[in-house]
Amino acid sequence: MTGTTGTTGMPGQAVAGTATGSRVTRLDRWMHTTMNRSEAAALHATARRRRAVVATHIALTAAAVGAWLGSVVGDRFWCTLALAALVLPWCVAMGVINGATRGLLELRDRMLDERQLAERAAVRARAHTLTTWLFAGAAAGAGAVAWFADVEADVMLFSVLFVVLVVHWMMPAWVAGLTVRDEPDDDFPGE
Repeated sequence: MTGTTGTTGMPGQAVAGTATGSRVTRLDRWMHTTMNRSEAAALHATARRRRAVVATHIALTAAAVGAWLGSVVGDRFWCTLALAALVLPWCVAMGVINGATRGLLELRDRMLDERQLAERAAVRARAHTLTTWLFAGAAAGAGAVAWFADVEADVMLFSVLFVVLVVHWMMPAWVAGLTVRDEPDDDFPGE
């Protein structure tokens, strides 16, 4: 069961709290309102646009990881500048994904109803499966490189583990962004 604990200021949307009796805080309400804003709805209104945003976010994440590794492992100053330039577009793309999913992965449990909690569990399970395969592939690839190539294992291992960590961290958001459904039309036919 869910109960209405307040309104978000958005027409027709109430803040739902679970039946656990958890206290809804001002931060919870602010996060719910922020994740349900409609200003950027056009950017994620269709499945095609959501796929484009997720693909863009994956590309920005890959570029940011490469720039960070280049600045840390490769000791390249220009990589630090590239990383700084990537932060804002990465944050905008992440915000669009969060808006498309209405904060499914960012809101606390007490702010989601049972359907949303089940949807979040399904997204996390699918992401976990994908990252398990990624871990297996990374382990096999790192092992093959260490076995057949003359590469410093510590640098390679650090880089591979960092990439896998970032993908593991971001995979639920990407899966949620790709699997979210279109919003139903508010208009009824014949009116």
